Amino acid sequence: MIPFVPFIIIIGILVFAAFFMVQQQTAAIIERFGKFQSIRQSGLQLKIPIVDKVAGRLSLKIQQLDVIIETKTLDDVFVKLKVSVQYKVISEKVYDAFYKLDYPHEQITSYVFDVVRAEVPKMRLDDVFVKKDDIAIAVKSELNDAMLDYGFDIIRTLVTDIDPDPQVKIAMNRINAADREKTAAQYEGDAQRILIVEKAKAEAESKRLQGQGIADQRREIARGLEESVEVLNKVGINSQEASALIVVTQHYDTLQSIGSETNSNLILLPNSPQAGSTMLNDMVASFTASNQIGEAMKNNKPKLEE
Repeated sequence: MIPFVPFIIIIGILVFAAFFMVQQQTAAIIERFGKFQSIRQSGLQLKIPIVDKVAGRLSLKIQQLDVIIETKTLDDVFVKLKVSVQYKVISEKVYDAFYKLDYPHEQITSYVFDVVRAEVPKMRLDDVFVKKDDIAIAVKSELNDAMLDYGFDIIRTLVTDIDPDPQVKIAMNRINAADREKTAAQYEGDAQRILIVEKAKAEAESKRLQGQGIADQRREIARGLEESVEVLNKVGINSQEASALIVVTQHYDTLQSIGSETNSNLILLPNSPQAGSTMLNDMVASFTASNQIGEAMKNNKPKLEE
């Protein structure tokens, strides 16, 4: 019985070695004596021990490769770009993906370098930021055409980072700050201009209303004087005497108004007993003289016309 024990152990080992597991979203490549035999999908699989072996396994999940490239723009600015490539192995082309490429990551990286260094030098630095999606589309198109034959499907490419030289970033920040200060100054200037214009409009409107008020006041004063003269004329006082009387009355009314104000400033006015009569006589004489001059001018006018 003893000689059969090693034989049973060997048989057990061979049976155990005949079975193997393949994980979900994974493909296993089986070779027989070094030659491709088959591709096994997920689950419990069987192979011939010693004769067959698992040459390798490929993940069918979406993978990501980050590539950092340093290149120069059209305006001679060096910039680093980070391009993220999302790809997966096509399940129907596992054979090509396993046997045609030894290092797929290096192959994808080479194509990314080639495309980015061909596209970015055509753009200015500002355009690189604005048109980063165009760069990603160009990389994806080039990779799809190149990697499809090797069994790889490029799902998406993304330009995830754009990093110019530190000195360039400082200069860009200064330019941006200066531009914003210029805009702020323009807004402040517009605001000051609007304030000045509105203030001038308000002053003009105030002067207009003030002038209108003065005109209305003088109109009412003139109307009151006219009525006063008419009343005095009815009692036998002529226009010159009535005007002089009104002026004298206003003179004393002004003195009374000044005297009633306790906080008024000192004003020097003639206030002697003869001041009122003198003012009245002077005004009557002035009115009389003006009437005589007016009559003389009327009498001389017909002679000049002849």
